[in-house]
Amino acid sequence: MLYVNRSPLRYLPVGFRTASDGPLVALSDHKHIRIGAQMSNLPAGGASATVDIEAPRPPSLLRGPLDFLPLSGQAQKYANWLGVVAGVYVLITAVSLIGAGFKAATGDQAGQLFQFASNPFIALMIGVLATAATQSSSTTTSITVGLVAGGLPLEIAIPVLMGANIGTTLTNTLVSLGMVRDKEGFKRAFAAATIHDFFNLIAVAIFLPLELMFGILARSSAWLAGQTSGTDGGIFATVFGGLGEFVKAVTTPGADAVKWAAGPLPDPWYGISLIFIGIALILFVISFIGKLLKVLMVGKAADVLHTAIGRGPLTGITSGAVVTVMVQSSSTTTSLAVPLAGSGQFSLRQIYPFTIGANIGTTVTALIAAFGFTGIEASLALQAAYVHLLFNLFATVLIFGLPFLRVLPLRGASWLAGMATENKLYAAAWVLGVFVAIPLALIALTVLF
Repeated sequence: MLYVNRSPLRYLPVGFRTASDGPLVALSDHKHIRIGAQMSNLPAGGASATVDIEAPRPPSLLRGPLDFLPLSGQAQKYANWLGVVAGVYVLITAVSLIGAGFKAATGDQAGQLFQFASNPFIALMIGVLATAATQSSSTTTSITVGLVAGGLPLEIAIPVLMGANIGTTLTNTLVSLGMVRDKEGFKRAFAAATIHDFFNLIAVAIFLPLELMFGILARSSAWLAGQTSGTDGGIFATVFGGLGEFVKAVTTPGADAVKWAAGPLPDPWYGISLIFIGIALILFVISFIGKLLKVLMVGKAADVLHTAIGRGPLTGITSGAVVTVMVQSSSTTTSLAVPLAGSGQFSLRQIYPFTIGANIGTTVTALIAAFGFTGIEASLALQAAYVHLLFNLFATVLIFGLPFLRVLPLRGASWLAGMATENKLYAAAWVLGVFVAIPLALIALTVLF
């Protein structure tokens, strides 16, 4: 046990972060304190030590991408929010560029071009690998929305979107490895991380076969897109259609400028260049928005997490979704929860619904991206975005709603954490196997045979 000013430190940190003025350790109330040089002499493991606080240090240590501006206080906060708005503008523009580029590059041959991914298992593995590589399901889903608007068949896009759910769980699993030296803490943290893995794997195992047999996601998303894209009439279609027209009008100048710059290129290189520019912009802007929102919202998000966890499943799911919308990153949401589980502040059952809520909250990015289109393209883009939303909603209702399914992720995570605690090779095998080796092997086997 670590004692601060002769009082026990209630929150066990994952590790000490070193700053120029000394080591830092995060307390449970989200404050940061600077401690003396005795920290370097602390005994390892569960031994006790006493240190004295030199001075309280409440400000956040997070640095944003706009911190180079000569601003402070509220002015810096307003600048960060303007940066978020600009980032959303670039995101919508980038997605529309991908749609336009894909249409220009493939014409009516999109289905033939992606014939290799017509096998749903290949498409699923592509989603896993792409998301694991970018560490962002929002990036994968936004790119997929743009491709669908440009002509990518929805039956290929649906498994990709499901795979994004699996790939995004890599981040919090890696976070849990930071506690590997604390046996009990690692066991709790690894279980809290991999419960997200197991839930999403079970969701795919249930809904991918159902989708292939009955098309429940394609049908329900098509109906919902028709109600909100201006194609079927009604108040929702009018409101959403008008919003889409406004967003399209605002973002068109930016997209047209890029198209003009790429104009001299011959086909299909003109379309290919738009796709790559759009992907590059999405990779940049998702990270940019995420960093800004972490600076602006992570303290509030942590407060929501502390307040909501343990107050019932519905509250946990809702708070997980809200926090993810606040920071625009399900990886950040679940990674916030992992250290709390590792420290023993919250049990695995308390963390469980919070991580499920993160699945729902992360679908907002693709919905925003879909508003960069109008007409039939808007309907296609919204349908792809709704597939991701409905998949996560249906999975939450079914798996968490049925007791015999609800316990499976709990049991799976606890079982795997127990093995990984005794032999760390199991943890390495899980990370490398689920997110790299198995997807690559399945793609290779399917292509070859």
